[in-house]
Formats: sequence, structure tokens, C-alpha cells
Amino acid sequence: MRLSRYFLPILKENPREAEIVSHRLMLRAGMIRQQAAGSFSWLPLGKKVLDKVCKIIREEQNRAGALEILMPTIQSADLWRESGRYDDYGKEMLRIKDRHERDMLFGPTNEEMVTEIFRSYVRSYKDLPLNLYHIQWKFRDEVRPRFGVMRSREFLMKDAYTFDIDFEGARAAYNRMFVSYLRTFTRMGLQAIPMRADTGPIGGDLSHEFIILAETGESQVFCDRDYLSLPVPGENTDFTNDAEIDGIVKEWTTPYAATDEMHDEAAWTKVPETHKLSARGIEVGHIFHFGEKYSKPMGAKVTGPDGKDHFVSGGSYGIGPSRLVAAIIEASHDDNGIIWPEAVAPFDVGLINMKPGDAGCDALCEKLYAAYEKAGKDVLYDDTDQRPGAKFATADLIGLPWQVIVGPRGVGDGTVEVKNRRTGERDVRKVEDLLASVEKAA
Repeated sequence: MRLSRYFLPILKENPREAEIVSHRLMLRAGMIRQQAAGSFSWLPLGKKVLDKVCKIIREEQNRAGALEILMPTIQSADLWRESGRYDDYGKEMLRIKDRHERDMLFGPTNEEMVTEIFRSYVRSYKDLPLNLYHIQWKFRDEVRPRFGVMRSREFLMKDAYTFDIDFEGARAAYNRMFVSYLRTFTRMGLQAIPMRADTGPIGGDLSHEFIILAETGESQVFCDRDYLSLPVPGENTDFTNDAEIDGIVKEWTTPYAATDEMHDEAAWTKVPETHKLSARGIEVGHIFHFGEKYSKPMGAKVTGPDGKDHFVSGGSYGIGPSRLVAAIIEASHDDNGIIWPEAVAPFDVGLINMKPGDAGCDALCEKLYAAYEKAGKDVLYDDTDQRPGAKFATADLIGLPWQVIVGPRGVGDGTVEVKNRRTGERDVRKVEDLLASVEKAA
């Protein structure tokens, strides 16, 4: 993509309304535009990152055996009355009426709707286990939306829902999602630590928040440093092997880890001083077993191998892709702007023409641009007539992993400068060597 043809509304000054780093940088980098309190439009650069985040989530959900569906944003209040949540949910639910005066709502979550789908089609234990997920916009009328897309009223959510005949099946489903989440966040360049979360009236131990460490995090967290070196399951993980998956979960839940809400000072004192890590953290995912909370009141049951009806045991599993984009920025930035992990960067390479109109610079940039594109790399080619300082500032602000800088002197020498955005290291490369490495990587 040529920058001269791209819509990238960069802001030079820090927006006054932005309280945290991610909100400030997303506005400055032209990723989002605030439309109302807690409501944002995603502009081209932001949408590319959001799409890459969703792609990774989809791949790992599918790998773990989840099946993608798509449920409506507007839901019938009758479903929520069946579960008993319509009146209990509170003012965060946006309640509306259609032209026939029927009570409707903008879905803040989808347990009721997915349970209705399940009970309409599934009758036998032979059709279990079942895991359905979708990636859809949600709305919660927060009393005080803040921090940009980190805590907005309208947000994108990946929510998965599992159905099993009994608790043991539900635990196995929970473990699969636990391991899937470890892989998901690691692929995005994040180190997420699963921390025990409150299970509410359900009880038990099947509730975890996945937290990434960041200085600007909203929660105080306490964990064993062992988490920083635990091996993350690889691509060859067998999600059909319950024993293997259970072993991974045990390894990842044995060391101490808790947010301030669940912190146990007595257990914390047993952690060796050299292993203690107290920091700020951001929640990027939450998994939760809720048993028969929805299946009983909504009549979602199956015939078991004993010939009797059983209310299914369920769980919900959430990741907020829109929130996750901000969390990645909070964990990966510097004074000059965003530093994207390569897996979610909007473009792989920023190609900077230091002197557009110069025949040599233009020709070499076109050659490099074509080579990267042929190799399957997504390139943002800065062919604008801005001053060099402004070009560098833009490249650093939007955080592309690599910058390839083409100037008249280098053209004369047959070289270009390559900058690693994360480390700041600059390397002068022979053009033929760079082209060879690009072709080799294709």
C-alpha cells in the first residue's frame, strides 16, 4: 500500500481526553476515531490489526475443536427472562423496544441465545461435547467508559460456549480452552499468566483470568516468577488427548498466581522471596465454568447413556479482540510510539523513500516494493513528499516491525538502511543481499 493513497490521519499532539498510553497512541496513529462516549470507529490501520488478532483467535479456537457461528447483536428479552437475568443484569444492559413494542436488548453476552440454539437441536449425549463460538460486537452501557477501547461501551468479543453431559466432560472442555488461550496470547507476542478468578455462586476452581504484565495495568497481580519460563504448548498439541491437556493445565496452575481480588497472603508467604513477582497487569481473557446455571431454567438437556435426561454442564470463554489491541500497545511501546509484535502488525515493512521524485530512489523503492509483495509481505510504502524527520516519526509512531530506508546516497552505493523497530538497531545492507533474503523468505 502506498502511503499517498492510504487513509492515515496522524495526530501530532497528544489528545487531551486520552488518559492511558494505548488510547493516546491509537488516536495519534490514526487507528480509531471516537464517535461518542465509549464508542469508536476503527480506521484502516486499526482495522488491520483487529483483523489479525481475530485471525489468530479463530485459528486457535478451531484447533481446539470449537465451531464458529454468528449470533445477532439484538436479542429477545424473553430469553433473558427464561434464565432469570433480564431484571437482574442492571443498567449496563441497553434495553429497547421494536415497532411492535416487544422488549429487546443489545446483547452484552450470549449465554441465553446459544443455550436456545443448543436446546433446539441437540437431544443425545452422542452429539457431545460441543463448543460453539462467535466473534461479535457487544454493548454494555458502562456508567463511566474510559481508557479508549480498553473499557468502552461497544466492543468486539470472542465468546465460546461449551456443552457437556457432566462435570467431568465440562472440566475437559475447560482445560482445552485453557490451553488454547495460552497458545493464542503467545502467538500475539504476549506472555499471559492464568490467575485464579472468582467463581461466584458456582464455586469450585474452574475460573481463570489471563493477565499480561504491564506497568499501566489496571490490576495488582502477584505471581511466581516460574511463569516467565514455563513452556507454552506447541502446534503439535493434541487437543483430543484429555490426559495430555490436563497435564499442561496442572503445570500452568501449580505455581502461585492471583490478582489482588483473589490474593491469599498466607499462600504468598510460602513463595520463595526470589520467586515473588508483584506487578500491574491487564486482563486479556477470562474462562469460566457455570455448570447448569442456564441449562436448568432453559430446559437444555440431553438423553444420556443411561436413557435418562441430563441437564448439560456449560462454560463460557471470553477474549475481547478490541480490548486486546489496546493491551498489546500497553505492553509494547516506547516514547516514540507503538512497537507491534510481528504477528499482529498492520504491515510487515515500512518502506521509506527519502527523496520522492529522484529517479534512483523511486526506481529502487519500486523494485523493493515489488519484491516484498511477491514474497507475501504487506508493505506500507511512504512515497509522500514529507520531510525525512516527519517520515521517521510516522514510521516509529505506527510501530511497523521493520523500516527499509532508501536515500540518494545509498542508491549511489547500492545500499539501503534497515531498522528494527523493537531494538532500534540499524543495519546498512547491500541491495542485492536484501533482495536475496526477501526472495528466500518467500
